[in-house]
Amino acid sequence: MAIAEELKLPPEVTPALRAACESDVRRIGCLGPSPTYAKVKSCVVARYMKLGNKCKMQLALAGYSGPSNVPKSVKGPLLEASAK
Repeated sequence: MAIAEELKLPPEVTPALRAACESDVRRIGCLGPSPTYAKVKSCVVARYMKLGNKCKMQLALAGYSGPSNVPKSVKGPLLEASAK
């Protein structure tokens, strides 16, 4: 079974968002040996500037406009964990 299939994605991860971002997420190293949604999300936030334009566009359509617009629930422990 592929890693992406093992990771249960929430409904806000639309097929369009996944299609636009999956290769970037793999390229920038956000899918480790035991990925969780929280780990992948914090990695994407931390490495936002390395994402391609298609992925950034889909994230913008979903309401995310970059690291300055990170909800407080994502800041803190998730970003600290991604920095380690």
